[in-house]
Amino acid sequence: MSRTFYIIAATLLVFALLSAAISFMPSSLQPGLPANASHWRTGSLFLLLAGLAAALAGVLSHLFEQVDRRSEEARRKRRGERHQSIEKH
Repeated sequence: MSRTFYIIAATLLVFALLSAAISFMPSSLQPGLPANASHWRTGSLFLLLAGLAAALAGVLSHLFEQVDRRSEEARRKRRGERHQSIEKH
């Protein structure tokens, strides 16, 4: 699940970089596109923030998956020790 968030974050960050690069191009090279650089910079900022939020969601998802996996392993280990002590008696 966290891999999906990382892919979304990378895609949004690439679009943010592309949008920021377009804001520095002269308007004569952008026929049919909004020529106002502030629109491109604002869009780039929103894409950057969305990308960072997706990356944070990916990190937190991975963290919780790891905690869940370790607690499951500890529970299995305790069960195994308990079954071994019951079999000895």
